Amino acid sequence: MARRAHVYPQVTLSAADLADSPVVSAPSTITAGDALRLARRRHARVLACGPRTHVLVDDLARAESLGLGDLPAAEVARPLPVVDPRTPELRVRRELADGASAVIVTGRPGGAVTRGPVPRTISLAARVHAGLPAEARAVLAEAAQLAAAHGARAYLAGGVVRDLWRGDTAPARDLDVVIEGDGPAVARALAHALGGTLVEHERFLTASVATAHGRVDVVTARTERYERPGALPRVLPGSLAQDLRRRDFTVNAMAVELASTTFGLLDPLGGVADLERGHLRILHPLSFVEDPTRMLRAARYAARLGLRADRWTARCQALAVRLAPYPALSAARVATELERLLAEPSPAAALGLAARAGVFRLLDPRWRPRRGTAARIAALDATLRWAAAHRLTPPLTVVALVLAAEQPPAVAAHVLDGLGLSGEPRLRIQRALADGPALASRVAGAASRSAVARTLREAGGAALVALRLADDPPVREPLEWYLGEGRRVAPELGGDDVIALGVPRGPAVTEVLRALRDGRLDGRLVDRQAEIRYVRALKSREDPTRTDERKG
Repeated sequence: MARRAHVYPQVTLSAADLADSPVVSAPSTITAGDALRLARRRHARVLACGPRTHVLVDDLARAESLGLGDLPAAEVARPLPVVDPRTPELRVRRELADGASAVIVTGRPGGAVTRGPVPRTISLAARVHAGLPAEARAVLAEAAQLAAAHGARAYLAGGVVRDLWRGDTAPARDLDVVIEGDGPAVARALAHALGGTLVEHERFLTASVATAHGRVDVVTARTERYERPGALPRVLPGSLAQDLRRRDFTVNAMAVELASTTFGLLDPLGGVADLERGHLRILHPLSFVEDPTRMLRAARYAARLGLRADRWTARCQALAVRLAPYPALSAARVATELERLLAEPSPAAALGLAARAGVFRLLDPRWRPRRGTAARIAALDATLRWAAAHRLTPPLTVVALVLAAEQPPAVAAHVLDGLGLSGEPRLRIQRALADGPALASRVAGAASRSAVARTLREAGGAALVALRLADDPPVREPLEWYLGEGRRVAPELGGDDVIALGVPRGPAVTEVLRALRDGRLDGRLVDRQAEIRYVRALKSREDPTRTDERKG
């Protein structure tokens, strides 16, 4: 029993007092599989594979489950804070609160602190009211009430939370709601309440509700297990904490509770700290191996948000690139992620980041940037606008031409395979790549505008885009002239007019109309009467037995 007026000594905890797991030393060359077995024998959560190279047992287990047990354990190391045994408790707790998976305590006996404090919550009420329109807030309030009615809890998660913290005030149309509980039941109730259209995805425990105010993705809080690199995961219901840990980057692994009006921010992995540092950080070392499309996502977020992958994330990305190809990764998933990238305000910036990081070795491990790759990427934004304005070809075709240009034929073929391009669109791209230099030579050497127009007309949209990406000065002016003016030039006479002038039906009509168009392009035929005279003269030359009417 405490005694009144008695002075008790202050208890000050240090890092050594907080250590809850031993750190087992292992050879720097040990494999992930052997390291996992060693850690389990020694009941350790952390291994040291050399000085300042620390590996978590969870990451070793993940490598083993992906079939990467022979990978050096050091490849899945994390940068963990290292502190002296006398370090105050407050600093250790701060490191864990900022997202560190563990804190290494040096000395003897040393160890690791792996149990962090419960993350503190920060009210985001002001930012929610400033950043979300009233309609979106009403949808979230409805979701929270329906979740409670089903014995569940609702949270706003994903990119919207990130953007609210950043102070972005653009109205968000799509909302990502995580349900701790029966997500599909809440989604059905929400669709009924809002009069929206419901689409359920049972395999992934997700549903989408399309409303007049935008789409609401309702996700059951879940865990994921990847059984092969690049494969789609198996999912199981889980807690919100588990759901946040399965995500791609710390800045996307934050949530806002919707049960109260305080809109408390939950940030267990240090997303806020990374936003303030301008860092893009993954959640575990094999994140890119589990889902290689995250590398394209990383480039997209970095370009749009002005973030930069930290050194560890870049190293993990390099590992994922070295492990390519990924047979379980479908072309449809790569194409979908690229199409999202192409919808960004500046796709070129994101594509350039991905290319410099070697991400397109996902399509073929032999892919490398060539002499003209950087220039083509730099021209991408303008070329996409140009191709859309002239209705030449879809954006994915433009990117395929950028990535496959100057690559060896076998690599170019794998690029097109990896983007899911087949049939006639693929043949057009292949022809554009193969015939590009010869086509440019013919255009540059054309003796007349009609010859330019004829050459470019026969080439097709993909070939025209390839010419623009090549940016050959002698070709630039005739190409722009053709698309701006030349391809719209047509004769005044039509097929019926030509037939009435005596040209027999069939191929001859087409040939005469083509000749009339050439005459217009070259300035030799300036009006309808000139076209009529031309057809009559042409017809007269074709019939040598015909006498001059004036001699009749």
